[in-house]
Amino acid sequence: MIKTRNLMIGTAFAALTAASGAFAQTTDAVPAQPATPAPQNLVAPAPTDPLVQRRNANAEANAEYKASKKASQADLKAANKQAKAQYKEQVRNAKINRKADKDAAKDELNATESNTPKDTGLQH
Repeated sequence: MIKTRNLMIGTAFAALTAASGAFAQTTDAVPAQPATPAPQNLVAPAPTDPLVQRRNANAEANAEYKASKKASQADLKAANKQAKAQYKEQVRNAKINRKADKDAAKDELNATESNTPKDTGLQH
């Protein structure tokens, strides 16, 4: 384990030294660059590791699921709100109809009764 780590550190150091040496050689002849470089779109290559691909696929599937779930919940909430408003309107209309039926029955009963007093003074 320690040998592997030392080997990796040595390799990294050698690569860094080689890169800095190459940079030192290229700094002598610097070509003129425009003031604003053209924007570059950097695209990382697709990973070849199957575990990374699986992780990325799972993350994408989870994001799609969450978006779908959120949309479904919003639709359900809107449908419930509409159903509740419709129910309240039906209850309001039923109360109005009940009151109107009650008033109509009361008026009809009053119209059919004679206008004589109800208490005739008789005792049982």
